[in-house]
Amino acid sequence: MGNREESVQHFLNLIKRSQRGVFKIYIGMIAGVGKTYRMLQEAHEMLDNGIDVQIGYVETHGRADTEAQLDGLPVIPRKIIFYKGKELEEMDVDAILQLRPELVIVDELAHTNVEGSRNEKRWQDVMELLEAGINVVSAVNIQHIESLNEDIKGISGIEVKERIPDKVLEEADEVVNIDLTAQELINRLKAGKIYKTEKIQTALSNFFKTENILQLRELALKEVAFRVEKKVETELIPEEKAVHRELFLACISSKEKTPRHIIRRTARLASRYNTAFFALYVQMPSESPDRINLSVQRHLLNNFKLVTELGGELVQVSSSDIVQTIIDVCRERHITTVCIGQPNLNFCKVLKLHRYSYFLRKLSEMDIKLIIFPQ
Repeated sequence: MGNREESVQHFLNLIKRSQRGVFKIYIGMIAGVGKTYRMLQEAHEMLDNGIDVQIGYVETHGRADTEAQLDGLPVIPRKIIFYKGKELEEMDVDAILQLRPELVIVDELAHTNVEGSRNEKRWQDVMELLEAGINVVSAVNIQHIESLNEDIKGISGIEVKERIPDKVLEEADEVVNIDLTAQELINRLKAGKIYKTEKIQTALSNFFKTENILQLRELALKEVAFRVEKKVETELIPEEKAVHRELFLACISSKEKTPRHIIRRTARLASRYNTAFFALYVQMPSESPDRINLSVQRHLLNNFKLVTELGGELVQVSSSDIVQTIIDVCRERHITTVCIGQPNLNFCKVLKLHRYSYFLRKLSEMDIKLIIFPQ
């Protein structure tokens, strides 16, 4: 039996013994690798095995091969929403919940729903379907994973706006990579199998550069390998017997230019060690609610939200002594690793050189590692 057939059989077995919906995610390195095509193939295979399959939402992007795969599959009509004078289509979550199919196919996991929808994001729709006991197969590209946002921007020069929290991947029962070589992907693009003719050259000159594809492919392969490894660890080692030796603390402030960068990297480290992370914000007297600038306050709230989305715990302390607060929190929370951004001139002015030396000495005495992320 081939790998694909084994994967289908494994997924069938999961469906049969699960009360909560089983969740499978196909990950691709970039648009056009064949995630939607593969989901629809699987839908046909499940249908042939007597599973009640429905298409909740699929985006074919006008690709002929993908559209052909829709033939013979039952499709739940999309919900029409009027927004700012326009007629827009969204997945009809209510209809899916009412029909209660055994399996629903949901494309574009990172999609932001139009204002007025049941949930803000499609991944939230999927979580609701899973809680209702409906099995879901979905797909997402590697650039839409929250903690990889800076890595993707470094590779492509583009900041991806639509993202899913890493916890969504952690909820998945199966994560499968749809892999192609860079040359295979470029050949598909040139053959008009990904975009229309007028868009091909622009794509080749931008996101579909060979060096970009290679780096994105490496990220996708590593991410899926990591998720499989974590799944094996959690299923083979009972949680009560697991020893969590590492605890990470991300130090953020309103003065840093890239606290989101620090939060994401700390979250990924914690995930690698299968443990927790905290984010500490020391609120200086000048940053009290009645004195702080509104734009800075909004910036901070967005960072606090990111901490929660990535599964971290926010620790907020009002103090005029940043160093002592970090040390106290490390002691109280049994932190093993502190993560900060590269100290800049402002940071040094705030801490003073002798306080920074004291900070390093205390961390050393407490056997706490310090990681400094470059800006």
